[in-house]
Amino acid sequence: MKTVQIIAIALSLLLCVACGEKAVKAEQVEKTTETSVKSATSKTAKEILGNPKYLAISYGGYRKTSRDIQPTVAELKEDMKILSAMGVGILRTYNVQLPMAGNVLAAITELKKEDPSFEMYVMLGAWINCENAWTETPNHEAESLEDNTEEVRRVVAFANQYPDIVKAIAIGNEAMVHWAASYFVRPSVILKYVNQLQNLKQTGKLPKDIWITSSDNYAAWGGEGGEYHVEDLEKLIQAVDFISMHIYPMHETHYKPEFWGIFGDEEKLSKTEKIDVAMKRARDFGIAQYQRTADYVKGLGIDKPIHIGETGWASSSNGFYGESGTKATDEYKEGLYYQLMRDWTAKKGMACFYFEAFNENWKDEKNPGGSENFFGLFDINGKAKYAVWDLVDQGAFEGLSRGGNAITKTYDGDKDALLQEVSLPPSK
Repeated sequence: MKTVQIIAIALSLLLCVACGEKAVKAEQVEKTTETSVKSATSKTAKEILGNPKYLAISYGGYRKTSRDIQPTVAELKEDMKILSAMGVGILRTYNVQLPMAGNVLAAITELKKEDPSFEMYVMLGAWINCENAWTETPNHEAESLEDNTEEVRRVVAFANQYPDIVKAIAIGNEAMVHWAASYFVRPSVILKYVNQLQNLKQTGKLPKDIWITSSDNYAAWGGEGGEYHVEDLEKLIQAVDFISMHIYPMHETHYKPEFWGIFGDEEKLSKTEKIDVAMKRARDFGIAQYQRTADYVKGLGIDKPIHIGETGWASSSNGFYGESGTKATDEYKEGLYYQLMRDWTAKKGMACFYFEAFNENWKDEKNPGGSENFFGLFDINGKAKYAVWDLVDQGAFEGLSRGGNAITKTYDGDKDALLQEVSLPPSK
C-alpha cells in the first residue's frame, strides 16, 4: 500500500512539475507574442517619417497596360522584398476602390508571418474626385459625394484591420491643384474628410497615432499664392498632422524652363559636368518650391512637419521632356536626381516618397513612349535602372526576382553605353 502511495505521490509531483513547466512555457509564449505584437505595432508615423532607416517610396504594382489586370499577392510580395532590400520601410498607395492596395496590405501581412523581422509600413491613399470628374463637364464646386464617402470608408476599414501596417492616410492625391482639371476639388472637401478622420481618432475609432494628411502639389499647399490662399486651406493646414508636398522640377523644364539648360561658362565643362550642374539647379528649383510653401505655412503661425509626398524624374519621354523637347529624360539624369533628392531630404530630416518604385505601363497606355510610363527605379521586368546600380553591385537583390527575372542592371551595367544615349540640356 505504501508503495502505491509513494508511486501516486511521485506521479502527482511529476504532473505538477510538468504542469508548472507548461504554464511557464505558456507564459513565455504569451510574453513573446505580446513583445512581437508590440514590436510590430510600436512604430508610429512620427517615428518613421524622416527616419533614414525607413526610406519612403510611391508604389504601384501594376505590370500590364491596364489596371483591369490586378497584380497578384504573390507578385506584390516579390515587390515588397525588392523594396525592403533597398532600404524602403514605408510606401505610399493612391486609392482603395481597386483591389491592389488591400492586396498590398495582405502581402505585407503574409511576409511578416513568414519572417517576424520583416518591416513595411504604408501611407494609404483615398482618391477624391469632384462631381462629374473625368467627364467633359467636371463641377469643381461640388464633390462626388457617394464615391468619396465610400472611398474614405474603405480606407478607415483597412486602417483598423491593419493597424500594425497603415501608419498614415492621405485624403486625395493632387486633388486641390487646379491643373488637375479633370477632378480637382476645393480645400473644403479635403478638410471635411480630414476632420472626419481626426474625430475618429479622438473617439477611438481609428488608431490614435495614425497621421492624417492630403498629398498635393506645392502650389495647392499655398506655395504659389493667389487663388490658393483661402481660409479653408488655412484650416486644412491646421487640421492635418503633416503636409505631404509634391515637387516636380522635371515637368518644370517644359513649363517654367528658366532654370533648365547650360549657361555661360558652363559650356567649358565636360559632358557629365554640364549635366551635373544642370541637375543640381533642378534640385534647387524644387527646393525653392518647397521653401515657398514652408514660408507660407510659417507665416500663418502654424508649425507642421512637411514631407515630400512625391517627386521623381522619368528615364524616357517621346514628348515634352525627350529629344524633341527639353532633353531632360534619361537614366543618367534620373539617377542623379534620385540621389540629390535623397541627400537633401535626409539632411532636412524629411521623408521622400520618391515616385516611383517600378515603371507602370498603364499610366499612358495609348502612348507607350510617354514619360508617365518611365518614372520607375526599375523597369517592368525588374531591371535596375542607373539610380540603383550600386545596390546591385552590393548584392542587395541577390536571390530576388520580378516575374521570374533576376534583378540585374540596365545596359548590362555599361555606363559608357548609357552615356552615349544621354543628351545635353539646351544651351542658354
